[in-house]
Amino acid sequence: MIAIVYPQFYGVGGIARYLDSFLANLPVDHSTIYLITGDEHRVDRHYANVELIHLPFSSSRFNLFFWSLKARKILNELYKQRKIQYINLHIPPLIPGLFMPRHIPLILTAHTTYIGMSGRFYKTQYFVSQWRDFEVNIKLWLESRIFKQAVKIITLTEQGRQELLTYGVTKPIEIIPNGVDTSLFTQDLTVAKDYDVLFCGRIEHRKGSRAMVKVCLALIQQKPDIRILIVGYGDDDVWVKSHLSNLTENINLTGKVSFSDMQHYYQRSKLYVSTSYYEGLPGTCLEAMAMGLPTIAWDFLFYQGLVEQDETGCLVEPNNIREMAKKIISLLESQLTITRMQQNTRVHVERDFNWRRLSKRILSVFE
Repeated sequence: MIAIVYPQFYGVGGIARYLDSFLANLPVDHSTIYLITGDEHRVDRHYANVELIHLPFSSSRFNLFFWSLKARKILNELYKQRKIQYINLHIPPLIPGLFMPRHIPLILTAHTTYIGMSGRFYKTQYFVSQWRDFEVNIKLWLESRIFKQAVKIITLTEQGRQELLTYGVTKPIEIIPNGVDTSLFTQDLTVAKDYDVLFCGRIEHRKGSRAMVKVCLALIQQKPDIRILIVGYGDDDVWVKSHLSNLTENINLTGKVSFSDMQHYYQRSKLYVSTSYYEGLPGTCLEAMAMGLPTIAWDFLFYQGLVEQDETGCLVEPNNIREMAKKIISLLESQLTITRMQQNTRVHVERDFNWRRLSKRILSVFE
């Protein structure tokens, strides 16, 4: 009997999509699960044997304090009524973690950490943090407090586990990856592949927005008729558009799109490419692979087990723009290789990243 706590269930972010897929793929015989969330952008959703508890919420740090206090009160009531045995808090954001009742066992799902998001985990500085040093230090201190309260921590990747160890975490750590709903993301071979390359995600420094522009320019130089689709938005939008918006014959910048529209863009693309420097476990990459798109990305630990070299895609030394462009062009020139990888990606995702299997693994952590 679990109460999941996450304030932004109806957002378009990775954690919201993670929770939606998890709840939609639970085994039929599971115990009642409570989800305490906010009402911002609320839409009508129903899951078998899942009770959604909505609290007024708006995206501000000040409001999050009040939301967390109300969530704490509900958790205490559920525990007193013996309806729950565990709290499952998903972070970030961190503020709700400061209000979790200490007498109720807390199992934490850490999708990312601030030591990772700030760039401090890497020996090489790949990006400039969006936060000042004192802000990062406060966030690291808050995380440490939450980690100490948890009885177990779920993380998505081996990199996530190693990040947790830098905080001195001694609690049991379970590595259970993000997944994809393979019943929703299926390849339609009748749809024309009119885009060679798909970039998808937030347009910001941490996600490699500047490197993405360099790769695009290198690709156009080598293949003047290449078609590139860039889906996403973020803090670096203006800079990216200033360098790419005049290349309309080669590049389509969609901006923000709905979750449901993404399937259409995956269907129309041949390759999924990412220049991101940091992820938990990238959901868009999983979705693309489920729909048969080989992946080309930087060689970071968070891709370990997801992108299998020359089988489901290619990993390239970070910031080696020339090599990444070379790999992309090489794949586009070999339809046989793309076809082989397309078959491999779907099999790989079905086997290791299918939510129907992963949901059972997650529930087993609470047994």
